[in-house]
Amino acid sequence: MDTKVIRNVVVFIVVVVLSGWIGILVDSVLPEQPEGDSLGLGIWLVLPMLTAIAITIFSKGNWNDFGFKPNFKGNIKWYLIAPLIFPVVTAIVLIIGATTKWIDLSAFDLRSFILLFSSTLSFTFIKNIFDGAPFHGYLTSQLIKLNLNDWKIYLTVGSLWGIWHAPYCLVFLPETDIQAVLPVSRAIFFIVLIITIICWTVMYVELFRVTKSIWPGVVLHMVEDSLVNPLVISGYISIVAGKEILISPIIGIITSILYLFVGLGIRTYRRQANQMLLVNGE
Repeated sequence: MDTKVIRNVVVFIVVVVLSGWIGILVDSVLPEQPEGDSLGLGIWLVLPMLTAIAITIFSKGNWNDFGFKPNFKGNIKWYLIAPLIFPVVTAIVLIIGATTKWIDLSAFDLRSFILLFSSTLSFTFIKNIFDGAPFHGYLTSQLIKLNLNDWKIYLTVGSLWGIWHAPYCLVFLPETDIQAVLPVSRAIFFIVLIITIICWTVMYVELFRVTKSIWPGVVLHMVEDSLVNPLVISGYISIVAGKEILISPIIGIITSILYLFVGLGIRTYRRQANQMLLVNGE
């Protein structure tokens, strides 16, 4: 294995794990930090990307590892598919929830929801260049260089992405948001979130691998943040108590399984496309 790549991956992992706790430390010495919008939260958000950039500069790495190029040629279909994944799966989940009477849609106001959704897109697009992209872009590219199989890549990227959220779930995230999504303790919420993130990671990793660009994943994540989170947290739907873990559009088991199937479907496409290239001698 390439010792330089291993070193870079280890440094990246260590800094990512520490980033949120560094942010919490900063907030602890700066009084009256606003909840959900503190300097420490900003440090937590941007440090993984800044770390990946710093590692690339000092190790004279390849900037193509980030996937900053949009690579539109041959990938337009993925730019069209990415923003549809969360709406389609969410619609399926809502239909299942309404049919089983686990989800109440009576408070849903389409007009106000569309306004809320559209008003947050630009912010979530910028945010998600930092949230997720360093993981399914930079880290994934390094793990591929180490010849790890697909499952080890998914588990490594997903686990680190989930662990990175520990300070967010345990400290930064407002208690009201946690209770709106899943009425449990912060620790249990964090455990459920890690499992959810690992399931979702397959989609993000495979979109990066099939397009060699982070941007379809950023678009995917942008739509998720602007669509799914407000749907639950802002009260457009209500879920029967005790059924959140099954049917929640954010962390439900049914929901996570559907996203896992989407990711595996993209993986199947990528592997078949690669096989065709080998058959054709390209």
